[in-house]
Amino acid sequence: MWKKLLLGALVFIVAIQLIRQPKNLGASAGPADLIVSTAPDPEVSRLLQTACYDCHSNTTRYPWYAEIQPIGWLLASHVKEGKEHLNFSTFGLLTPKRAAHKLKECAEEVTEGAMPISSYKLTHPDARLTPAQRKLLGNWFGLERSKFPAE
Repeated sequence: MWKKLLLGALVFIVAIQLIRQPKNLGASAGPADLIVSTAPDPEVSRLLQTACYDCHSNTTRYPWYAEIQPIGWLLASHVKEGKEHLNFSTFGLLTPKRAAHKLKECAEEVTEGAMPISSYKLTHPDARLTPAQRKLLGNWFGLERSKFPAE
């Protein structure tokens, strides 16, 4: 009985490895990309890339364990959801009003510690922002927001 259950579980685990989600590996940043269009200072750019861009752009840096299912499915779901909320690769295509609103949300999420999400920080230590880094990003988002008409 136990041997059959273990064999069944093993077959299931091997079988699900064949079911893959498409990867978020878009082309390099174009003119609509937030970093390209705003040219932030190097530290802000680095923070955006390490703490935000994996889930909120068209290019994700995948860790080795993304190849193991169902972890790969979970990562694909997180990236899809993140891009639905905000895609920095296409930020320049937003209307000015929408862009201002998204920048306000970014400032709030980062300053309050809601972003990056806890599960991402757990596996990406470089995305664990210090209070000073949160303030820097929050201020930068606020400064960029001020370049757009009021909501």
